[in-house]
Amino acid sequence: MKRAINFNAGPAAIPQEVLEEAREELLDWKSTGMSVMEVSHRSKEYEALHNEAQERFKRLAGMGAEWKLLFLTGGASSQFFMLPMNYLYEGRKASYLVTGSWSKAALKEARRFGECTQFSSENPDGGFTRILKLSELDIPSDSTYVHLTSNNTIFGTQWKAWPSTKRVPLVCDMSSDIFSRPIPAGEFSLIYAGAQKNLGPSGLTVVAIRREFLELARKKEELPTMLSYKVHEEHNSLYNTPPCFSIYMLDLTLRWLEKNGGLEAMGRLSEAKAALVYKAIDSSSGFYRNPVEKESRSSMNVVFRLPSPEAEEVFVKEAKSAGIIGVKGHRSVGGIRFSIYNASGLGDVKAAVSFMEDFKKRRG
Repeated sequence: MKRAINFNAGPAAIPQEVLEEAREELLDWKSTGMSVMEVSHRSKEYEALHNEAQERFKRLAGMGAEWKLLFLTGGASSQFFMLPMNYLYEGRKASYLVTGSWSKAALKEARRFGECTQFSSENPDGGFTRILKLSELDIPSDSTYVHLTSNNTIFGTQWKAWPSTKRVPLVCDMSSDIFSRPIPAGEFSLIYAGAQKNLGPSGLTVVAIRREFLELARKKEELPTMLSYKVHEEHNSLYNTPPCFSIYMLDLTLRWLEKNGGLEAMGRLSEAKAALVYKAIDSSSGFYRNPVEKESRSSMNVVFRLPSPEAEEVFVKEAKSAGIIGVKGHRSVGGIRFSIYNASGLGDVKAAVSFMEDFKKRRG
């Protein structure tokens, strides 16, 4: 069997070791005679898995007992409205740091519920080529929270330093770079992430909330039941049937992370992989072009252009023939994109860089 070099932006590559373990347990999990997809979510076997995944996540993230972990559905996009629905009430306000399409979408949803101050790095043409500078931020002290997106999959930018929010709670959408580097958990009040980049398959959204911030959320009686953070926390994310298989895969992936050195090791590997691709771009004499300011370059999603759209089409086609898939840029911006999440090994990235260099020799 030959595995593809998978640079899809999401759903993305899952570690082969994790897939193999899931395959072995698919028909008989924990000697139940059933798949984890068939076991009752009220069973002691599943409850143990559920709680284990929560504790393993918190341990990797460096989160203590003051953090509550929720397993939700609806993707990170549902958090765009669930967050303000829970926190922007009775005239409360928020601040949004807009550095890409997803933070822009989050702001749009938030403004349905309350007043929001926007800080944006958007270019006049509607694109984003940098992260906001810390000197550009003057967060209003009456903000209930400050929201940012840590990594921008479409435009290939990433926060390298976290903003000072003057004690205003900091909320972060970490969907596309969570656990690719250490998290300074003490600087955040709420973190959410869709699982389909670095945590496992799609269908699961992880929400981590500090207890004191959770207490500020709207009363559960004032919200639809399934849209209240407090309801999900009180029921340990088991008010209704959770995405059991996705949580199982999350737990396997978290075990894989622990086995491979945790977030410190992932951080070093992420930087090494990204450095290889950016070196190939920067040394190509302009054949490959990365539009992002160097200090804002993402270690997860490396975007670049070729001399023409026609050349990019050929690049995508030949890459696929070489076993490298998912390299076409997002439909809204075009170009090429390598999404090199945790499951993409150094060998995969080296092979992709060799393809880039060969393609330039033949087509440059």
